[in-house]
Order: sequence, then C-alpha cells, then structure tokens
Amino acid sequence: MTLRRSSIVILLAISLLLPLGAGLAQGEGEDKLVYVIPLEGAVEKGLVSFLNRSFREADRAGADAIILEMNTPGGFLDAAFDISKLIRAQRIPVYAYVVNQAYSAGAYLALSCNGLYMAPGSVIGAAEPRSLVGEGEEVDEKTLSAFTEAMESVAEMGGRDPKIAAAMVRRDISIEGVVEEGRLLTLSYSKAEEVGYNDGTFRTRGELLEHLDLGRARVVETREGAAERLARWITEPTFATLLLTVAMAALFIEITTAGFGVAGSIAIIAFVLFFGGHIFAGLAGYEVVALFLVGLILLLVEAFLPNFGIVGGVGILAVAAAVVLSAADTGAGLTMLLLAIFLSGVVIAISFRTLRKRGIFQHIILSYREDRSLGYVGPRDYKALLGKRGTTVTPLRPAGTAVIEDYRMDVVSDGGFIPSGHEVEVTQVEGMRLVVKAVKSETK
Repeated sequence: MTLRRSSIVILLAISLLLPLGAGLAQGEGEDKLVYVIPLEGAVEKGLVSFLNRSFREADRAGADAIILEMNTPGGFLDAAFDISKLIRAQRIPVYAYVVNQAYSAGAYLALSCNGLYMAPGSVIGAAEPRSLVGEGEEVDEKTLSAFTEAMESVAEMGGRDPKIAAAMVRRDISIEGVVEEGRLLTLSYSKAEEVGYNDGTFRTRGELLEHLDLGRARVVETREGAAERLARWITEPTFATLLLTVAMAALFIEITTAGFGVAGSIAIIAFVLFFGGHIFAGLAGYEVVALFLVGLILLLVEAFLPNFGIVGGVGILAVAAAVVLSAADTGAGLTMLLLAIFLSGVVIAISFRTLRKRGIFQHIILSYREDRSLGYVGPRDYKALLGKRGTTVTPLRPAGTAVIEDYRMDVVSDGGFIPSGHEVEVTQVEGMRLVVKAVKSETK
C-alpha cells in the first residue's frame, strides 16, 4: 500500500516538472523566430519596397526579432527617411548588424534601429549629403541642416551622443579625441564601441544571436525577389539613364523611318522597363505613365500631321515631365533627362551613319539620282511660252494640238471651237497646261 502511494506521488511530481522543464527550454530560445534581412547596395526607393515586404512577413510569422545585416555605401535621403520611419514603426525589435560598411544614409538607418552591432573591420559614418546635380556638389544649408537634425534625433533616441552623429554630417564640428575640424567623422568598429556607437562587436551572426539570447532561435533569411532586384537595378540612376537613352533614340529612329520595325519594338520594351521599374519601386504612379502616353501621342500627331510645332512642343514637355516625375527627386530627374537627350543624339547620329553605309536604309531613303546623263529628263518650264503664237494642228473642241515655237503641244482653247490651221496665242500657263485664244486675222 505504501509502495503504491509512493509511485503515485512520483508520477505526480514528474507530471508537474515536465511543463517546468519545457518552460526552461523555451526560455533558452528554442521556440523563438528571427528574421535576417540583408540591406546591401545603395539605399534607394527599390529597397523600400523589399524591406516593407520583409517586415510584413516577419510580423505575420510572429518573429521575435529582426536583424538588418548592413553593407551599404549610402544613397538617397528620401529613401532613407522612408526606411527609418518603417523601422521605427515595427513592434518587433530591429537590430542593425554592420558586417562591412554603413556610410551616409546607411549610418542613419543603423542608428534608427533598436540596437547597433558591428563586425570586426566594419566602419560607420561619413554621412555628408551630396547633390546629384553636378559632380557630387555640396547641398544647400537647408538640406544639410535637416539631415544633421535627423542624425542627432536618431542618435538621442538610442541614448548616444548627438554631437558625434552631427560630426558625421558636418565638417565644421570638432570633438576632442574623436575628430578634428574640417574632416567628416568615420568610426571604426572599435572606435564606435569606445564612444558608445557600437553596442557590441561580434565576428558572426551566431555570436550576435547568442548575445541577444536567441542562440537556438529559428532563423529565416529573406531574399529579394526577381521583380524587386529588377526594379532596384532599373531605378539605379546610371542604368535608368542608359535605358532612357536607348528608348529615346529608338523612338526617334522609328518615327523617322517607314513602317514599324525593330526600333519601335526596342523603344516600347525600354520605356516599359523604365516606367514599370519605377512604378514597382514606388517612385512613380500610373498617372506618370498616362502623362507619358499623352506626350507620345502628341509627338506622333506632330510627326504625321505637321501643325507649326505646337502639338509637338506640348508632347515633348509632357514626356519630359513624366521622366522627371518618375525620378527619386527633381534634380535627379533633370540630370537623367538631360544626359539621356545628349546621349540619344550621339546614338542617333552614329546609327544613321552606320546603317546608311551598310545599305540598310536603301529601301526607305531615296539614294538614286534622276540624272540627265542617265536618260532622265525633267518636266519643262512652259512659262516662257506665255504670249507666244502658233498654229493649231487639230481642231480645238476645246482641247487639241498646236505647234508653238516649234513644239507640238497639247493645248486648250479659252473659249469655243477653233479650227485646225488657225493662228493662236498662249494666254495662260498652269504647269504643263497651256490655254490659247484664236488670233483674229487682219483685213487689208
């Protein structure tokens, strides 16, 4: 009886301890979920779309943490502001892990996260904004001041010295032992840890996860989809300019040649890629495409129905506006448009010269002369016969034939019937049409 009671007590104890053991195992992170999102390359609008999708996936999956593995040279400020807002809106903690570099806009995004960690050899800083108009020109004081305030704000949010963040943006700030005046601040991983801008240095992601008590968590690595990669590639300023150049050159060649052929197909594909990529990346809306199509229609109307250039001018303005509005900002759009116009002019000139030499345009462009030596005789100018006299060969009823200045000509009387053998005088010349009247015979 005593043995039976002891067995029952032991079984009860085991049943009570099992949930506790499971709870301890859970406390070690075995049921945790971490999303790792790469933040590589330039910071631009195409990246916003990818990060937005990845954050939504992590939220739906019930992730416990998000790690942004960063390796970026910087990028566009408007895209950085959108991404920073996206990071700060997450209910899931977002940690930055700088595996190589986080310059400029990348530094701003790293400071926007809930924690900032770095790998050995990585750097952060050099966040002075530069204009896309011109060759890396400095921005105006308004933009510089706004970005300085933004950097200081996210630094304070993470409990960091805002003056150090400001020194990454402005050259006129000096901090003893950190940076001297006239130089932008860039921090190595060790210096960043020393000044409180690196919450810990970890060689691998696994070490970082252990530090965050997520060593046994299930890790999901997100990757850009094919459409997202294509959108980022297309919206990159250099490639976008080249794509626009090809589209404009092909469109001009198509309009100035007969029929619809290869050039027209190339123009359509290039424009679809250009505007499609910008729409997918969130840089442009369908109203921009509508504006472009209106401009294109007006250009076609001008090409086939000339009307003093008014319609064509409006069409050019509409196409230009569509291109500028699809860019990241107005300055970038204007730069891209002007470069594309110049480059497309070069492409058009080279194309026509090359294709004409190879004879490809012979079925389109008249390349033969109707020379007199080859037996061609142009129409004679009959205005010199005005007022001259001749004799009818056939009766004029009212048309017929007459000999005028030794030329046998088809003529028309200006009135009624004129018999053959009667003297006539040329009174009117309309191209090749001669009008004659009968000359009254003089009486003696």
